Parts: sequence; C-alpha cells; structure tokens
Amino acid sequence: MSSGVSTSTDKNIVDRTRSHRNKAVSKAVRATRDRLQSSSNGNFAFDRDMLSIHIGSGLQAALMTPLVVAVVTAIGFYLNPDIHIFAWALLMLCLHAINVLLARRASKVEITAADTRKWRRRLLTGHILLGCGWGAFALQGCSTCAGDSFYFYKGAVLLFAVSYTAMSTFMLRQSVLYGFVPMIAALLGIAILSGQVLDIGLTAMCATAVVFFHYVAERLYRSNLTLMSYQSEKDDLIAELEVAKSMSDEARRRAEEANLAKSRFLASMSHELRTPLNAILGFSEVMSSEVLGPLANPTYREYSGDIHRSGQHLLNLINEILDLSRIEAGRYDLTEDSLSLLEVAEDCIGMVQLRARAKSITIRDQFEKHMPQVWADEKSMRQVMLNLLSNAVKFTPQGGEITVKVGWTAGGGQYVAIKDNGPGIPEEEIPIVLSAFGQGSIAIKNAEQGTGLGLPIVQAILAKHDGQFILRSKLREGTEAIAILPSTRILQSVPAIADAPPIERRRKSFA
Repeated sequence: MSSGVSTSTDKNIVDRTRSHRNKAVSKAVRATRDRLQSSSNGNFAFDRDMLSIHIGSGLQAALMTPLVVAVVTAIGFYLNPDIHIFAWALLMLCLHAINVLLARRASKVEITAADTRKWRRRLLTGHILLGCGWGAFALQGCSTCAGDSFYFYKGAVLLFAVSYTAMSTFMLRQSVLYGFVPMIAALLGIAILSGQVLDIGLTAMCATAVVFFHYVAERLYRSNLTLMSYQSEKDDLIAELEVAKSMSDEARRRAEEANLAKSRFLASMSHELRTPLNAILGFSEVMSSEVLGPLANPTYREYSGDIHRSGQHLLNLINEILDLSRIEAGRYDLTEDSLSLLEVAEDCIGMVQLRARAKSITIRDQFEKHMPQVWADEKSMRQVMLNLLSNAVKFTPQGGEITVKVGWTAGGGQYVAIKDNGPGIPEEEIPIVLSAFGQGSIAIKNAEQGTGLGLPIVQAILAKHDGQFILRSKLREGTEAIAILPSTRILQSVPAIADAPPIERRRKSFA
C-alpha cells in the first residue's frame, strides 16, 4: 500500500476529530436557531415584517377595490335600476379611501416593535369598516327582480369579496374573520326576518366561505412566516459564519506571524548557537586525543569523549532545526550547479557504509548508466540522500538489506529511491512522520531516536527544487523513500558545432 505526499512546506497535522468553531459563535448560532424554531404562537419576531408587507401590497393594489365596486354597481344597476346601489358604491369608496390613507400613513412612519400591535389594530379596524360596507351590500334587495337572479348575483359578489379579501390581506391575521362579521350579521338578520330558504342558504354559504377562506389565509400566513424564518435563519447564520471566518483569519494571521517570527529568530541564531558548540567540540577533541599530554585519570579521557560525542549530536540537532527554520522563514537559498545524481548517491553510500557494516546490512545499488547531469544544489541533494540513507540504516534490522536506485521517471525527470526491509510504517502514521518533530510508533520504540526533522527537511528541499517526495511503506515489509527531480532540472547535452572551412565561411558572408 502506497501513499503519495505533496511537497507543501506546511508541516502542521490537522486533527479533524476536534471542533474548531469558536465557542461564542457556536453559542450565538444555537441561540438563533432556538429563537427561530420556537412555537409560532409565542413568536412575534416577524409581526412587523408581515405588517410592512401587508401595507405595501395594499398600496400596490389600491385601485382593485374601486374597479370591483364599479363592476358590481354596474351589474346591480342593470338587474335593479335603483339609486341605492350608487349610495352603496359611494360608501364603499369612502371606506376604501380611509383604508388607503391609513396604509399610506403607516408606510411613511417607522413602525417599531412596540407600535406593531397598535398599527395592526388600526388596520384591522379599517377592514372591519370595509366589511360594514359589504354588510350594507348584503342588505340590498330587489322587489322587482323575477326568479332567483338577484340572489345569484348577491351571493356571487359576496363570495368574490370574501375570496379577494382573503388573498390580498392574509398577511394581516384575522382580517377575513373580523372584516366579514358585519356581512354575516346582516345576512343572518335577513334570514331570520324572512324565513326564506334562499336567504338561509345564502347565509350558510357565506358563513362557510368566511370560515374556509379564513383557514386558507391562516395557512398562507403560516407558510410565509416559515419562509421568513428560514430566510432570517440563513441571514443570521451567514452573518455568524462571516464573523467566525474573520476570527479564524485573524487567528491564522497571528499564528503565521508568530511562526514566522520563531523561524526568523532561530535562523538568525545560527552563529550564536554554533560558536560555543564548536569550541566545546574542539576542546573536548583535544582532551580526548591527549594532544597536550596524557590525562592522569583514564576516566577523564572517557568523559571528554562523551562530551565530544554529545556535542556532535547536539550540533547535528541544531543544524537540522536551523535548516528547517531557514526554509520556513524563506531564507534557505540554493546554490545551484550541474551535478550527477549517480556520483552523489555513490558518495553518500560510502559515508553510511561503515554504520551499515556494523549492523551487517547490505547496501545494493541499481543505477541506470549514462544519465545526464541535473541543475541542483549539491549540498542540499547530499543532505537529502544522507537523511534517507541514515533512516534506512537506522531502522533496518541486523543482517537486513537496503536497495538504492537512481533512474528516469515517466515524465522525463530523475529519481533516487531508497528501499529497506525494516519494520515499516503503518499507513495512518505516514502523515505524522512527515510532519515537523513527528515520529511514528516504531521510531519511538527504537533506541536511536532523532528530532523528527529529517523527512520534513527532505520535503522542503525537494519543494525548493520543484520536485516531489513520495513515501511508501507497509507494516513488517519495509519502507521506500523516493526523491524526484522534475524534467526541467535535467541538463541536455548539445553537440558541438563544427567550424566551417574558410572558403565556405567567405561564401556565406558574400551571400
């Protein structure tokens, strides 16, 4: 099983099991959801919005009622040429004008949450007055009309009035029910006084229509309330997400600044850290070598050797930390020149050969012949190969085998692959070992522990060369590390141009 790793220089491992949302933002989002998902009976958060929508739609449809009244008056005068129908029309227009003026006044003022109920009562009163006009129409009669034509006309007009009012005023709750109480009362009085079946049937039909359209208007009101709730929730959540994003961006910016300051500090401390260590290494080596004379006590000689080895180990650790810090701070400059990966690989194998023989490890090479040179930083490429070879020797057991390959990639680049038959790395731990200071469980159990910076430095160096690093490993089967340089780094040899004879050069110049 293999795993390809990108060459990004970001070494932070993200723990996706943790919640990264800000607590204050999460609390605000939960409060918003609780407020919007509360029962509609006690939720008045959108009453003002509903009232504003009702006022706006009423003003836009202000000409519909005069048109309806004109049509009803014309048909009524045709059926019953009586002057009372014009009086009713004048009354309806006056009552409608009152409603329009009330709506205009409401649209010009800023309705606060405290004024919502007051304006709602005023608008309901206006609709009740308009309902009184329809009640006056219900009192209209026709003594000269033959048959049931006038009953049909009056019933059709009243049903239309109920349905039209329900569709145009459903944003104002109870407007249908309260507005047509006068009409139902008028029809009920006529039915009681006359006792005729047609009057009773008309009353029952209109009362049923009022109840039905009140139910329809209530359903429409609830649907619009739900839509407004969802819209408000969406807007609030977007606002909270924007706040969370800005907080996250600010936190990331501060973290990046702190990380950059740390890297710059460590990079600038190179001389200050290395100078005393070099003095310690030099004096301890002089003491252990007894250059100035023999040490009387052999224990002192042993201690001086320990000091030299510990100082050398500490210097190597500091060098790795400083290299990574310079890379992260953008101060790691490449000194590029032409070099041969084959020669660099052979030199690095020779450097680790002594340690490999101490563990009876066999190092086999599989090099492709006659490979052209590449354009790279020789010091950096040596560091890459030495890190990979040192890891292979460190984790390969006694009597193991390491294979070093140098060859061509499918894309025309060159690669160096180092494979061992050690314990391997679990697949889920590969991102950990590729992170800064990260070590797998095998490395933790191993006696030869390091800083965990070797592979991150390899990734960063290859990224500087526009290359790629791939780590493949399988538990109990070994690990393969592949360093790839792109085809743009390959130096192609160009054949030399032979000089033309003097006569040919003279002919070309004249031509």
